[in-house]
Amino acid sequence: MEILRIENVEKYYGRDDNITKAVDGISLSVEAGEFVAIMGASGSGKTTLLNCVSTIDTATGGHIYLEDTDITTLRGKALNEFRRDKLGFIFQDFNLLDTLTAYENIALALTIRNTPQEKIEPAVKKVTEQLGITQVLEKYPFQMSGGQKQRIAAARAIITDPRLILADEPTGALDSKSSRMLLEKLEELNQQLGATILMVTHDNFSASYATRVIFMKDGHILNELRKGEDDRKAFFERIIEMVTAFGEEA
Repeated sequence: MEILRIENVEKYYGRDDNITKAVDGISLSVEAGEFVAIMGASGSGKTTLLNCVSTIDTATGGHIYLEDTDITTLRGKALNEFRRDKLGFIFQDFNLLDTLTAYENIALALTIRNTPQEKIEPAVKKVTEQLGITQVLEKYPFQMSGGQKQRIAAARAIITDPRLILADEPTGALDSKSSRMLLEKLEELNQQLGATILMVTHDNFSASYATRVIFMKDGHILNELRKGEDDRKAFFERIIEMVTAFGEEA
């Protein structure tokens, strides 16, 4: 079942004779339960596209549908409610509140939805057990490692059971061990819980955890790879081959 549909989306910056086409007429769809990675060099438009999908930025043209909702038409209260109820966000810089404990950072996602207090604690317990971070729930962000903070951010993103999880370079600020742990958890959420994930990354290793990789350059989609029956190592090698081929074309 299709969950996300992007139709001829454009995002331009500037005006008159000084226009930059960050996203130039992109169309694609994502099925429910897919783990899709978008790859491309800096300036390829991948983050701009994700920002349009996440409603952080507004598309210049085209339409973006999450299920039956055209999110390019949402404004004000309707837009805020859509973000709160339908999307989960994992950012490179974690975006945790320094004055709140890990528990409070995660619970906040439910509190703003007016979830009854008696339902919040078991929900936090369940999601933190899934991500292996119950031991840091009483700690503040400054007391945690980068990997722990990123998994707290992931817990906050998924605790509301969003229709789509959006990850922007989620391993960019992590060491290799923490990166692997986070990617394995995202893969587990996708495979075992059926979470739909759209991740932007420049890293071949991170992309190899996805089930499909879309390659962007200069605001366009160049090609895509599907994992199919490959194991992660074989898929990783195919991704490297594709990235190398694009580099030779540049």
